[in-house]
Amino acid sequence: MAASITETETKYDAAADVILPRLDGLPGVVRSAEPEEQQLRAEYFDTEDMRLIRAGITLRRRTGGSDAGWHLKLPVGPHSRTEIRLPLGDATREVPAELAELVRARTRNMSLLPVATLTTRRQVTTLLDKAGKSLAEVADDEVTGNRHGDPASITRWREVEVELTAADQGLLLAADRVLREAGMQPAARAAKLERVLGSAVPRQEPEPEVTASALACQVVVAYLRKHADALLRLDPMVRRDEPDAVHQMRIATRRLRSTLRTFGQVVRDQDTERLAIELKWLGGVLGEARDSEVQADRMEEHVRQTGPELLIGPVQARVAGHFGKVGALARAQVRSALNSERYFSLLDMLDTAVAHPPLGPDAQARATFVLPVAIGRSYRRTRRRMRQAERIPSGEAKDAALHQARKAAKQSRYAAEAAEPAFGSTAARFAKQMKSVQSVLGDHQDTVVGRELARQLGVAANLADESSFSYGLFYGREVCRAEALQERAVRVWRRSSRPRYWSWLDAG
Repeated sequence: MAASITETETKYDAAADVILPRLDGLPGVVRSAEPEEQQLRAEYFDTEDMRLIRAGITLRRRTGGSDAGWHLKLPVGPHSRTEIRLPLGDATREVPAELAELVRARTRNMSLLPVATLTTRRQVTTLLDKAGKSLAEVADDEVTGNRHGDPASITRWREVEVELTAADQGLLLAADRVLREAGMQPAARAAKLERVLGSAVPRQEPEPEVTASALACQVVVAYLRKHADALLRLDPMVRRDEPDAVHQMRIATRRLRSTLRTFGQVVRDQDTERLAIELKWLGGVLGEARDSEVQADRMEEHVRQTGPELLIGPVQARVAGHFGKVGALARAQVRSALNSERYFSLLDMLDTAVAHPPLGPDAQARATFVLPVAIGRSYRRTRRRMRQAERIPSGEAKDAALHQARKAAKQSRYAAEAAEPAFGSTAARFAKQMKSVQSVLGDHQDTVVGRELARQLGVAANLADESSFSYGLFYGREVCRAEALQERAVRVWRRSSRPRYWSWLDAG
């Protein structure tokens, strides 16, 4: 089983004659331990076209030092990465399947091959607090590296790393000032591997800032790129069953699909129809897993809220058994989907849509002219569905109508979020109001699913000659919640549909 840690560090280029300054005066640091020398050797793996390092990911097999083993590093912030570790094992040229699977969204059907070897002579100094606890480690590295199969490509350099072990970011900021004063500069490359590979890894140019003067295609494609990146970043987290990962990946999928639907005149919808269909499929698979999580929490809440004298029969065991099976099946389906050719094809289509978007007739117009029209259409749909739902008496038809209104509000919210770079706080306020509508209607939809689930559990209990009394209580609670949420939805909608929120739209 892989272990993982969060690694937060800064790196500096240092000339051979630069003296590493003492860092005892950094915040919280009382003294430094005696330097410890380590000899490290690492072989790095990537695809032939360097997909991992281009995404800021490194995968290596390292010997020597205190953490020898297989290391997969995934970026999570400007100075932080999640490092997933496995023991060395016997294999030296075959990446462990557990780590290879975590990067399949990047590699897809390409093989992982050795691309470079690095040897490092490291002097590690530990910075300690007054209790002798490690706050950070400072590594002074003399590095030699070469590309795989090219002995003549030898590169040598010196690098200093400051990695937090218990301190906060303030220590990194303080260390940055001291090291710069000593003549060091922030490393030109985030990973050692990048320096060895050189021109084989093109530098990623920062995306241009999207402003109020941007074209419609610039705004929409920037939003698509943001959530395509989020989907890829969340993929290994979902595979590792990390908390909330399925939920966040489902949201990214929904945002992508909603954007393609709303702005079909900017990014031509005829050319992205198949991608939208596949995003709907992926969202559905993720939705099954997410819904099982939500309903498991709701049923457990019902059990907690019910006195022992009203829990008649093996209620807790039945609830736990049901969701144990449902949850395991849903997670297996997600894992199967993420390893399928269909998923990899979806990712290929998404890459193409972001890199080479099929531009529609409104693509080259100013965003401030075009986007309010598209968002206005979505808002009118929301308004129409809310009005229809209000006129329907309580029952299945009203539940269905409110669910449709929720989907429309969600699409309006995502469309406004996409427009925020061009419209700023105006779009943000509208998105916030649509989110409030979406949220209360989402809570209502949860009661619809909860009622059906309570009924199914009650029927199953009855067929097993168990009492169904408790499940009837759960059902009744869900009915009461639904009625209260219907009333709340009306109030929320009336507040959120005030003209001051939508007057910037073509929504008359």
